[in-house]
Amino acid sequence: TAATSSPMPSEAIVVSAHNLTKAYRLFGHPGDRVKQFLSLGLRRYHRQFTALQDVSFEVRQGEMLGIIGRNGSGKSTLLQLVCGILKPSAGTVQVNGRVSALLELGAGFNPEFTGRENVYFQGALAGFSRAQMAMRFNAIAAFADIGEFVDQPVRTYSSGMFLRLAFAVAVHVDPAILVVDEALAVGYAGFRARCFRRIGELRGAGCTILFVSHDMEQIATLCDRVILLEDGRQLLSG
Repeated sequence: TAATSSPMPSEAIVVSAHNLTKAYRLFGHPGDRVKQFLSLGLRRYHRQFTALQDVSFEVRQGEMLGIIGRNGSGKSTLLQLVCGILKPSAGTVQVNGRVSALLELGAGFNPEFTGRENVYFQGALAGFSRAQMAMRFNAIAAFADIGEFVDQPVRTYSSGMFLRLAFAVAVHVDPAILVVDEALAVGYAGFRARCFRRIGELRGAGCTILFVSHDMEQIATLCDRVILLEDGRQLLSG
């Protein structure tokens, strides 16, 4: 996650990706890793899998960019690169501002910690002191609306309860950039409506949002622009 920068002028570019590429080495057997190392590159014991290739785009402050494509098209890989979870194999991605991400359920939360402990833990990762998170805690708990479960280990949560807490934290840490990866698909209708109202409030305050969804109605209603990925490549943008 990039550090918070100084205030940016209106419509400043906050996410900039150029020829972004992520490739993996896939080994058929665990011992092939050792063979590859010992071969000094003279033989090849792996095959290359390119999850993302030569993707370029810019997102301005306050924009909501939709990212669509079939499963396996590279959407989650792209978001993880933007968040700094993955390092690119080639190309660059520059992010200006604090990123708050809601990726796959469970990401970043310790299942043995209580909901309350995870709230403070996530706040610390975002650069907030315990006192600062204490000031936000009641608002987070009210938004999540999981009652006494906030003091139970998150491993006991349903997927819906986990989503409610994770989203509540993500939108209460003053993000300059909010990244949402299909997570809202598991929420019940009333909570999704609350989430989208909050997303609207964040956009009104100048927050930039990257949004992955298979729901084309959501994409058409919420997003300013969309990029379509297919087999790791950027097929269309507009």
